[in-house]
Amino acid sequence: MRRNRWSIVTVKHSAMWILRRCMKTFVSRPLKRWRHHDSRDTIFSLSSGYGKCGVAVIRTSGPSSQQALQQLTKLQTLPPPRQVTLTSIICPTSGELLDRGLVVWFSGPRSFTGEDCCEYHVHGGPAVVSGILQALGHLKTLRPAKPGEFTKRAFQNGKLDLTEVEGLGDLIHAETEVQRRQALRQMSGDLGQLYHRWSNRLIRALAHVEAFIDFSEDDHIEEGVLSAVDEEVEKLQKELEEHLKDNRRGERLRDGVQVVLAGATNAGKSSLLNLISQKPTAIVSSIPGTTRDVLETTLNIGGYPIIMSDTAGLRDSEDPIEQEGVRRAKARVTEADILVAVVDVSNSSLSQDFILAHLHSMCFSVQEDGPRNVIVVLNKMDLLSQDNLSTVQELCQQHGLPPICLLSCHTDEGIGDFLSILRQTLETIYGDPLQGAPTITQTRHRFHLTECLDALRRYDVHRQQDLVLVAEELRIAHRQLGTITGRVGAEEILDIIFSDFCIGK
Repeated sequence: MRRNRWSIVTVKHSAMWILRRCMKTFVSRPLKRWRHHDSRDTIFSLSSGYGKCGVAVIRTSGPSSQQALQQLTKLQTLPPPRQVTLTSIICPTSGELLDRGLVVWFSGPRSFTGEDCCEYHVHGGPAVVSGILQALGHLKTLRPAKPGEFTKRAFQNGKLDLTEVEGLGDLIHAETEVQRRQALRQMSGDLGQLYHRWSNRLIRALAHVEAFIDFSEDDHIEEGVLSAVDEEVEKLQKELEEHLKDNRRGERLRDGVQVVLAGATNAGKSSLLNLISQKPTAIVSSIPGTTRDVLETTLNIGGYPIIMSDTAGLRDSEDPIEQEGVRRAKARVTEADILVAVVDVSNSSLSQDFILAHLHSMCFSVQEDGPRNVIVVLNKMDLLSQDNLSTVQELCQQHGLPPICLLSCHTDEGIGDFLSILRQTLETIYGDPLQGAPTITQTRHRFHLTECLDALRRYDVHRQQDLVLVAEELRIAHRQLGTITGRVGAEEILDIIFSDFCIGK
């Protein structure tokens, strides 16, 4: 009976082996084709920003970089690699002097792209830059670079994996200190190294399962091998689950933290938004219900990128337009990463119950539903009596309430305290990207990690049924991790990733 079962498993395994070999050949061809195509031409582009500037950097990459350098500078020998050389830059067709600048030669593979590269550091006037780019364009072996093509060649030549490429793209687009730190850490390879370690563990587990399938009949493999694989798969499952339970912290820091201002009409939400953004983003009026849609502005709070939204006042209304505004406001409240509950305290009897009633009116309970990260802003403090001010101070010291900030949008008093509380809340939730384990920063990472985890969970389902299916699930899990770093199956996502880069990078 065992031999009949073994024969069936052998047939299945042989078929899977043939299929796997075909797939490996298919997957490996695109990268080889790209390398062959790119090795025949040399690209050039302006790598610094456009417009008038002190210094502009023009870059070439490819086998004709040496020829182009010598034709533009008339140097008989190449400059020493990675050393700055002052020289004249001449038009190769007319012999006209275009500029005097610095050139830096990088011989492959010790360059950003892994190919022969050259950088021309010239004066940043538009006429100078245009003249040198035209001179390079006159050389038959050179062509203008496409957006992201330098970085694409670095990936294809093994200088960067896809996570490092995406980190570089995020670094270029980083607008705040925290975004810069997160992008720099990813570009340095921390995230990719984590996935590579998981990938290597999966390869080892897969090798042990396939070895057991091939050789256990001849008693060359002990039963304990599969138990060790079971333990390894269980550990990987737990690590992946922990990695995915990050509250999308990296993605929020990359795209911006959603901070929503909500409250009743005329509570001062629009005034607070204008005060923080230092510009008239929202219309402010004493007429209730002025704001009827969601208004957004991007801000940098203590290095953290936030998208602050002003919403329609929460109240019952017969106006269908205002009803739609209230609906959108409630929807935005449920999506908020941090909710700022703005309360008008000018004509109210303040108490803990009063504040909780306002929070409940925003369609969630602090203890149960909705956003957990709440800041209560008690606005119009300039209209409070001294007795009410004392009451507020006592409320701020009570437990069971979110952080409370007392301010006046009319006099600007208390705005510093509010920004300080908001910054502390951001630090508590999102921390420092340079500390702890690297976080997921891309939606595609989360998708492939989830697929990898699902495959490992299916491993448990097939474990007692068919080892060939077990091996295939491990192979799927490994392929999903490889897709993140670009080791396998990367062709369909390369154009999307590199299209976000600017020309010259």
